[in-house]
Amino acid sequence: MEEIMALSYQSTRGGQKGLTASQAILQGLAADGGLFMPTEIPKLDLSLEELAPMSYQETAYQVMKLFLTDYTEEELRSCIQKAYDAKFDTEEIAPLVKAGGVYYLELFHGKTIAFKDMALSILPHLMTTAAKKNQVDQEIVILTATSGDTGKAAMAGFADVPGTRIIVFYPKNGVSPVQELQMRTQKGDNTAVVAIEGNFDDAQTGVKKLFGDEEFKARLAERGFQFSSANSINIGRLIPQIVYYVYAWAKLFENREIAAGEEINVAVPTGNFGNILAAYFAKKMGIPIGKLICASNDNKVLYDFFATGTYDKNREFILTKSPSMDILISSNLERLIYLSAGCDSQEDADLMAQLSSQGRYQVTPQMRKNMEDFWGGFADWEEDAGEIRRVFSDTGYLMDTHTAVASAVYRKYVKETGDSRKTVVASTASPYKFARSVMEAIAGNQDGKDEFALIDEMSALSATPVPEAVEEIRSAPIRHNRECSPDQMKEEVASILGIS
Repeated sequence: MEEIMALSYQSTRGGQKGLTASQAILQGLAADGGLFMPTEIPKLDLSLEELAPMSYQETAYQVMKLFLTDYTEEELRSCIQKAYDAKFDTEEIAPLVKAGGVYYLELFHGKTIAFKDMALSILPHLMTTAAKKNQVDQEIVILTATSGDTGKAAMAGFADVPGTRIIVFYPKNGVSPVQELQMRTQKGDNTAVVAIEGNFDDAQTGVKKLFGDEEFKARLAERGFQFSSANSINIGRLIPQIVYYVYAWAKLFENREIAAGEEINVAVPTGNFGNILAAYFAKKMGIPIGKLICASNDNKVLYDFFATGTYDKNREFILTKSPSMDILISSNLERLIYLSAGCDSQEDADLMAQLSSQGRYQVTPQMRKNMEDFWGGFADWEEDAGEIRRVFSDTGYLMDTHTAVASAVYRKYVKETGDSRKTVVASTASPYKFARSVMEAIAGNQDGKDEFALIDEMSALSATPVPEAVEEIRSAPIRHNRECSPDQMKEEVASILGIS
């Protein structure tokens, strides 16, 4: 038990060490621009057989207690109970659906019908508990960039939570109509949404700059505010995501789909690298996971990285039909870089400095060897659409554009490697969130059709009900109309918070 209690958090770039879990969650991003990592990835302290019958909530406790060691059992169980409740439309929270021999792990049964709900349902509770534990009396300002899903899920989680404000920046014309409506109709006196003239990377870079702006943070502190983040750069986002991979293996075992100790592969549609990194953490904790299949769309910076060892963001940014993956700077990859460098913070800091100054870096042969658990692939829109169409035609299972990227890349992986291990594909969003693109994949051009007409058509075609999250925005009033350029983000935050 002593070893678990010794777990603390440090920056991937070496500037901060010895933080408790609650301190790391509160701060979000390290002062040196790095990301917080635990001093070790703990092993599960119960057998896989013991995990098998557990509910999602109990599995969450067994995983999260090992990382969040300064939270009491009562505090952690309370956070979990408040997060994974009736706001999810299924008791399993993250059900597995078998279609065409593949297991789709449905992560979209929460309030905003995307996988971000899995972590962002609990983060507000972890954060407000952390604030009490650390005697924080300032109002916490959650500052977040979104490529479509994080923003809505974070606002839904933090809306009207006492002691918090949330400001979300998203790329104008870079999210789906449903994603944009979900954000712009968000209720809550403490919520604000800003469309920026640029892409997700511009929004994410702008948020990171604000975190590093000491003068601005001092101004905020004088007025009783402090920044934190709900992006997956926050370790409090990453840890809850580990849970559903542990749960998926346990349920496959409980349902006799796999044998004791049998390895599964995991395929994840990947943009900011947090979701697949959580699967890697699950593997390191002792879950029998073989290959981690990292699926990219046309913005295939991660595919190129795993193929060559060079990360290079100097390329055209492509707006695709899987917009949540339209990212060229995959922030969470830094955590894997840090681990693959043997937790050498100087090595990590040097590579990140190269990324900042030159837009690229190259890892060593040893680091590449340390990343052999990952396999990179990509699918363009034609392949993405083809996968939606094929799986729906063959099985009746309808998936969104992001899940289909992972499904298509998984099939490429099997063809290339012959690896026949059973595979879980992370199904990251409801098809209703991307109705136009999904209907285009199935039935061809949908130009001129109203978004909600397409949603109703999809419901009839798939014989599935329109999710409540979509129904509620059909007639909801627009509450947020702010827009700015990336270089105006600081002024926008000041305006929202009433700081002159």
